[in-house]
Amino acid sequence: MKGKAWKFGDDISTDHIAPGRLFHLRSNLPEMAKHVLEDADSAFASSMSKGDFVVAGKNFGLGSSREHAPTIIKLSGVSAVLAKSFARIFFRNAINIGLLLVECDTDQIKAGDEIELDVKQGVVKNLTSGKDIKITPMPDVMIKILQDGGLMAHIQKHGKFDLV
Repeated sequence: MKGKAWKFGDDISTDHIAPGRLFHLRSNLPEMAKHVLEDADSAFASSMSKGDFVVAGKNFGLGSSREHAPTIIKLSGVSAVLAKSFARIFFRNAINIGLLLVECDTDQIKAGDEIELDVKQGVVKNLTSGKDIKITPMPDVMIKILQDGGLMAHIQKHGKFDLV
């Protein structure tokens, strides 16, 4: 995966991702995705390109357990979210819907950097700076769920929830 880095800080909440004032759009997630992260960066939703990356600091996705927050990130065309850490419920919701989350040292990535993510090799390559950043390995079961497109697709494919 290759794309542009959109840089955000620490403590990006589900309200930043999916503003509460747009809750009336919860039954129209593609429309809500047109406003993803606009409270954190008003230019993001209208300027990002399919395949770009959200890059953040610590505790990305804190706050309420709004399942539509990771869903609209995925619907917007973001390849993955890279952060130093994720809020627990957001992390689980993202894996369940098939949104790739990557823990790594995001201090080495600046806004606008061109980056390439190689999950199998466990590295983010910052093509702008030439630096390689190791990523925190993800448990095999989560990789399987992501490869299948999310938890429901995983269960449909395997007929059960299989951790092996």
